[in-house]
Amino acid sequence: MGTYRRYVVTVVSVATVRSRRLEYSESTRDALVDSAVELFTKRGYAGTSLDEVAKRARVTKGALYHHFSGKQALFEAAFDAVETKAMSRLGEIVSGPGHPWEVAMAGLRGYVRVCLDPSFQRIVVHEAPVVMGWARWREAEEHFSFGMIRSTVQALIETGEIDELPLEVTARLLYGALSAGASMIASAADPRRTSEDVIRSTIRVIEGLRKPEAAVAAEESTGRSRRRHR
Repeated sequence: MGTYRRYVVTVVSVATVRSRRLEYSESTRDALVDSAVELFTKRGYAGTSLDEVAKRARVTKGALYHHFSGKQALFEAAFDAVETKAMSRLGEIVSGPGHPWEVAMAGLRGYVRVCLDPSFQRIVVHEAPVVMGWARWREAEEHFSFGMIRSTVQALIETGEIDELPLEVTARLLYGALSAGASMIASAADPRRTSEDVIRSTIRVIEGLRKPEAAVAAEESTGRSRRRHR
């Protein structure tokens, strides 16, 4: 019985050590990615060294190479972190309650607000197409921004808010417009004012796709709601 107890204690101890090592490894990786996001945002890809990233994360350069094969791999991890955070925020908006059209417009405004974030501007809009290469960047965007836009357009078609146009074509055209808007915002002398122009213009374009009867029904519903709350 004593031998069995020692065996159990040994197994538990080994499992605990492995768990702690895994937690330490994950926290080290997170620290490196956070450090990379901050430095890439401030100095850009070319102006940031791996030594600086490791120093700011308070780890050795060897620990950095344990997690990342090099600078580009670290940049891609930073890109993923920025995009994941942005899309998580937008996902909460477009999956929330409310009228489908209003939810979609809230998502549009949310996307443009994301474009005002310095990390999104520098890492996702300016640096990623160059550092990752156009093909790799577009592939990543398929997973992030385009995927969100496609889902939103699909919801508007399925709920009868916009005309039943080809989903893929419509989503890609809208994605192209928003990508252009993001570039304009990131390069503007007054990003906030430019973002307002992008929102106003994009909404007008999307309104051209909306079914007249859907707009009328929404106005009537809003009117009834207002009268009930008087």
